[in-house]
Amino acid sequence: MNAKGLGQVLAPEDLDFTPEVEHSTAAVYERLRDVIPEIEWPVHAPYIAAIRRLKAERKAVILAHNYQAPEIFHGVADLTGDSLALAQEAAQTEAERIVLCGVHFMAETAKLLNPEKTVLIPDPEAGCSLADAITADDVRLLRQRYPGVPVVTYVNTSAAVKAESDLCCTSANALEAVESLGCDRVILLPDEYLGRYVAGQTKVQVILWRGHCEVHERFSAQELRDYRRQYRDLVILAHPECPPDVLAAADFVGSTAGMIRHVGMLRPRRVVMVTECSMSDNVAVEYPDIQFVRPCNLCPHMKRVTLPKILNSLLNDEYVVEVEAGIAERARRAVQRMLDLPKAGR
Repeated sequence: MNAKGLGQVLAPEDLDFTPEVEHSTAAVYERLRDVIPEIEWPVHAPYIAAIRRLKAERKAVILAHNYQAPEIFHGVADLTGDSLALAQEAAQTEAERIVLCGVHFMAETAKLLNPEKTVLIPDPEAGCSLADAITADDVRLLRQRYPGVPVVTYVNTSAAVKAESDLCCTSANALEAVESLGCDRVILLPDEYLGRYVAGQTKVQVILWRGHCEVHERFSAQELRDYRRQYRDLVILAHPECPPDVLAAADFVGSTAGMIRHVGMLRPRRVVMVTECSMSDNVAVEYPDIQFVRPCNLCPHMKRVTLPKILNSLLNDEYVVEVEAGIAERARRAVQRMLDLPKAGR
């Protein structure tokens, strides 16, 4: 199959589950058979085969966040990781096109770091409750209320909000970002729970904003206690976007990348990852000997990205992500300062 040009679609027969498609995707399915039912594979495999061929023709690289579905994360992605890892990879890629399988703020960040490249997001409506929790006007008002206090902005924000900030951070390096400024007070926004977690580990006074992730805020400490009663040897890992009582009930708190590293180092018999549930599926592929207890809080925005939409994105250059030049210049500085943090790559 060859790309049929922009503005085109594939004929139905191009997406049949043929013996050739089955053979070309057999190794992928062998890795995924524990997380994707066999009956579903004939639906996914033709898209995976088509995307893999087409991305080479289009000189494209596919970046996928840890919360993407396994058929995307393991089936077609070239580079995977948390928000920090994707930002770093986006800054280094030599591909002509970047297809960002995640949410819109991630695609904007990729564009900030690659202004000359075409950055695509398969569904432009893939948003984020945290990014929607604050605006550039809000940041300007905070600066008026707290004159001279620097602003550290979580990467889960729009480019316009980043442009009003001194420094960006992710959950992996929020503490380092706050302490790198050498100030007594820092504004950290928009995630209140991440901010409270950081405030508990530093002498810096952290001024917070009441933004929450609609996935992580649904978890409760009671839910974790119920898991412990059911599984006595359970290890609980929680993302710092969770409420404080959830973090207090967990055995480990960290970014998605940190959680993955912890599983690999500890190799527990049973584990629960208190975060978006597709991540457990993706990590389980790497550690088939570990039992993953799966609380299933799905991110509706991440799940807007699908294999058919990725294929359409490659075929038709949809949907192109742009950031207004004046905003991009200032936002890029805040993101680059994050990437320049001494521990940014840990």
